[in-house]
Amino acid sequence: MRTSFALAVTLSGFTTFASAAAEKLTVLHTNDNHGRFWRNDQGEYGMSARKTLIDQLRKEAKEKNHHVLLLSGGDINTGVPESDLQYAEPDFKGMSLLGYDAMAIGNHEFDNPLEVLDKQIAWSNFPLLSANIFDKKTGEHAYTPYHIIKRGDLNIAIIGLTTVDTAKIANPEYIGNFEFREPVAATEPLLSKLEAKYQPDITIAVTHMGHYVDAKHGINAPGDVTLARNLPKNSLDMIIGGHSQEPICMEGKNTANTSFQPGDKCQPDQQNGTWIMQAHEWGKYVGKAEFVFENNQLTLVDYQLIPVNMYREDIVEGKTVKSLAGEKIPEDPEMLAFLTPYQEKGAAKISQPIGKLIGHLEGDRNKVRFVQTNLGRLIAKAQSESVAADFGIISGGGIRDSIKAGDVSYKDILQVHPFKNRITYLELQGQELIDYIAIAANFPPDSGAYCQFYGIEYEKSSDSIVIKSIAGKPFDMSKRYRFTLNSYNAAGGDGYPNVTNHAHFVATDTVDAEVLKNYFLKNSPIDASKI
Repeated sequence: MRTSFALAVTLSGFTTFASAAAEKLTVLHTNDNHGRFWRNDQGEYGMSARKTLIDQLRKEAKEKNHHVLLLSGGDINTGVPESDLQYAEPDFKGMSLLGYDAMAIGNHEFDNPLEVLDKQIAWSNFPLLSANIFDKKTGEHAYTPYHIIKRGDLNIAIIGLTTVDTAKIANPEYIGNFEFREPVAATEPLLSKLEAKYQPDITIAVTHMGHYVDAKHGINAPGDVTLARNLPKNSLDMIIGGHSQEPICMEGKNTANTSFQPGDKCQPDQQNGTWIMQAHEWGKYVGKAEFVFENNQLTLVDYQLIPVNMYREDIVEGKTVKSLAGEKIPEDPEMLAFLTPYQEKGAAKISQPIGKLIGHLEGDRNKVRFVQTNLGRLIAKAQSESVAADFGIISGGGIRDSIKAGDVSYKDILQVHPFKNRITYLELQGQELIDYIAIAANFPPDSGAYCQFYGIEYEKSSDSIVIKSIAGKPFDMSKRYRFTLNSYNAAGGDGYPNVTNHAHFVATDTVDAEVLKNYFLKNSPIDASKI
């Protein structure tokens, strides 16, 4: 059992204080892969370069007599069409080749039917963990809750945890039989069980819950800081996290280093005796934490976020200069040979142009979850026109990328719409419609629920909504209006009302990406400034 934690040095190198009997451990970690098995157009990240880096880090650890763990904070699915169209097969199989020891189940692991997740578990030679997802019918864990690993004389327990927001942000069609229990309530009895059965020297939580500085989680479910603070001190040695997709680098107690760039030094967070670490997203970094376990104490000796061929921006003589952070990491030939057929297969399906765009359609997550954007309007417009609706809505979390000026391919469309949600519509009138719009319009910024609108104008005060017009005409309380929303929001996703049993609800068989693709085919060239 651990009794205390301390940072032995200022993260600049080792202090050689450990005795020969001490056990040494290096923990490597990534999170939020989101389909990025392949490098981007600038040659950044990708599993082939990650393989080279991890092999080198393993070699260095062995030379220092360190044991090694490789962990993931989850969300392997959804983000790049070449991966999405193959249900992340190259990603999970690539992780197996990289030698991952365990991962947390993320909310995006439920973007597909559960049979797909079953396949992904079968593709993986490491466990996918979650201790707080339960089967409603049996009351038992729905997935493997923990994993015990032996490294030298170290007995290591790894617990998985998934954000309870999954209950509202994952597709309700797929998770309806699951209960997502509050992480502290799920973890406390499990810790007691593990202590009694295994007496672990080190206990790690791999989580997909998010890191929110000083536990200020806003509309999001509580994350890693809340977990650490609400368990008995030192219950967890470390949390290897994901979900908030950030580098956890702190300037001081409960103060984040918001200016962190690739290649900078990084101090992880520590709460209630627990280190909290996260490596941003997409395999951009491999986190490396070096520990010494001696006299029943685990001490963090050094921590780095090592960039995987990432570029940084610096101001030089008043100008912004972009440069590679560190030396170029070559791609591992065997991993590259394994992944290339998947990349070629996916690219062949989606690379052909389907239209042309003048200007830029804004779909960045820091925009569509905060303000109305031209891409949000265009999507809602395309969906409403596809079923002759009067107006359309879509939650900002359903828009996953921007579209750049120039030729637009199906790949560009799929990066905007990776979830394969169906188009649905609902017909409401009078006060029932006002009540629905009041809910949609009141989701706050900085949440996936934040609503994008097309074809409806309204005024909002602190306690009421007044609809001014729909489809360019004054609102008529006696008229029944048709509006579109995707199947995810219709089924209650992101906290929207579940309207699937409403008498005037219709679900089509058309998916969102097809609708947006067809809109480009029909209306190209599209001028972004006129939307």
